[in-house]
Amino acid sequence: MSGEKELITAQVLAKALDLSAETIWRYTRENKIPYVELGSKQYRYRLADVINALTGSTVQEKAAEYKPESPKRFTYQDYLEMPEEAGYRFEILEGLLVKEPAPNVKHQRVSRRLQRILEDYFWNVDTEGEVFDAPLDVTFFDINVVQPDVFYVSGEQKEIVKDARVDGPPTLVVEILSPSTSRRDRLQKMRIYQGAKVKHYWLVNPDEKTLECFSLQNDLYALVAAGMDDDVVEHPGFAGLSIALETLWK
Repeated sequence: MSGEKELITAQVLAKALDLSAETIWRYTRENKIPYVELGSKQYRYRLADVINALTGSTVQEKAAEYKPESPKRFTYQDYLEMPEEAGYRFEILEGLLVKEPAPNVKHQRVSRRLQRILEDYFWNVDTEGEVFDAPLDVTFFDINVVQPDVFYVSGEQKEIVKDARVDGPPTLVVEILSPSTSRRDRLQKMRIYQGAKVKHYWLVNPDEKTLECFSLQNDLYALVAAGMDDDVVEHPGFAGLSIALETLWK
């Protein structure tokens, strides 16, 4: 195919246009931008063609506001002393307190189905490993307290599983995006997990019906697998793991 070297991924295109990857997926699905399909729904783009297609359209997204509850730098001990508040969950991201509404029904359905898939898989390949779901605290460096939607701790690192929390980086963390958390999960939390050496980080978007799988390579996250709609995603880092995405959305 002529000009194939000019083709770029959805993630590179999103960065170039200052959009989220979810928006690129949506534009692709709705045929609002030109794309090249390289077999098995692997989509690539030419930046100039996409810009031409979007000329005259509003493509800039309004950044979600991120306001910590206060300028105080919180620690895990502060977190333990906070009173619970029904309908909300709290996290500490790099010392900043974040308060979020409890997940909705769609979020919980996707979380439960993915957890079942991962439990079945890891039960066969790592009998001493464990798959957990929120709410369970995971702590890094005393100033990060997160509650990943789903995560896996391998049998080789089971010492990080304490009585009340997991203290250290799980092998795999999955965050399920919502309109209020998407940018934070994709930017701030990704930096935190990357810095903590979480080997695998997945982003699931139930609204856009996408799965993106990142893995640490030279201390930076690289996209190693992705899919949308009814794709079947096979992860190169987990031999034999195959995720039929339609089972998550139905």
